Amino acid sequence: MLILNNNTQFLNKIITVKIDRPMGSKHSEKYPNHVYPINYGYVPGTISGDGKELDVYVLGTYEPLETFTGKCIAIIHRIDDNDDKLVVVPENRYFSNAQIRALTEFQERFFKSEIIK
Repeated sequence: MLILNNNTQFLNKIITVKIDRPMGSKHSEKYPNHVYPINYGYVPGTISGDGKELDVYVLGTYEPLETFTGKCIAIIHRIDDNDDKLVVVPENRYFSNAQIRALTEFQERFFKSEIIK
């Protein structure tokens, strides 16, 4: 396991993501109205600040996925939580900070964060 303290090592790198909450899936029985509008997963073999695998938002795909390989273009660093999120997109795609905020707002609105590129 790779224990992560500095997630910037992933910036501009090609990584493979395991999708555990595909686009359109419900968060849980406890929150049945929380539906994922994007693919959400993790980097296998890593441990993030919350003790679980490093989470990833996959942007720029428009169908539910099981895995995805793409480029990490940003990190959403949560200031009031220890659970950073990578932002991974298809190669040669660009998303502005405003676009990243809009596409991840469904979950990130509950946290104070900064986008690191």
